Amino acid sequence: MMPATTQFDQGVLEQARQLGTSTLYEASGIPMSAVDSNIRTVWRGASIAGSAYPLECSPGDNLSIHIAMERVPRGSVLMVSTGGFVFGYWGEVLTVAAEAAGVVGLVIDGGVRDIAALVARRFPVFTRGVSMRGTIKASSPSVGRRISFAGTPVEVGDLVVADDDGVLVLPADDALRTVANGQARADKEAKMMKELREGRSTLELMGLTSWRETR
Repeated sequence: MMPATTQFDQGVLEQARQLGTSTLYEASGIPMSAVDSNIRTVWRGASIAGSAYPLECSPGDNLSIHIAMERVPRGSVLMVSTGGFVFGYWGEVLTVAAEAAGVVGLVIDGGVRDIAALVARRFPVFTRGVSMRGTIKASSPSVGRRISFAGTPVEVGDLVVADDDGVLVLPADDALRTVANGQARADKEAKMMKELREGRSTLELMGLTSWRETR
């Protein structure tokens, strides 16, 4: 039996991905939604939006990831907490398994390897580091339960958006509001860009003209 699909409409997910993490973070009003900035993309231009599927790995042990592959709903982003231990928890084999399971991306606060294969397959991976060191498969702290991911709370079904600017986790109850606010913000910025091209200044457009008289 295949796992169920995730909860967000594809149109909402694409809109969130296009808006990007910086716009959505500013629109969210949720400081803790921004993931540790040391978690970065493996290849430039990678971007994802999907429902979170959180899990925890013991240091140097990736058994939880293998278990998750049989449970994760299609369209999910795996959010893997390792306590910051950088081992090669993930590589080409798990990437192929993830693609078959309908996983749309990986965010891990540990490490990954087989970088050339990940780039060639264009599978979105956001990680703390890269390590050739392999892992054991002996313990599984949690799969599909609420976690703290490098200080950011993550629950099943939260909205994850990640791109070159970083990784954002929005609580499910705040996701649609944030996307709507983000679209309004993007529309406002598009108008500002037009006015800037026409010669107006940022001081003028942002109501900061009083600074002209203090400098």
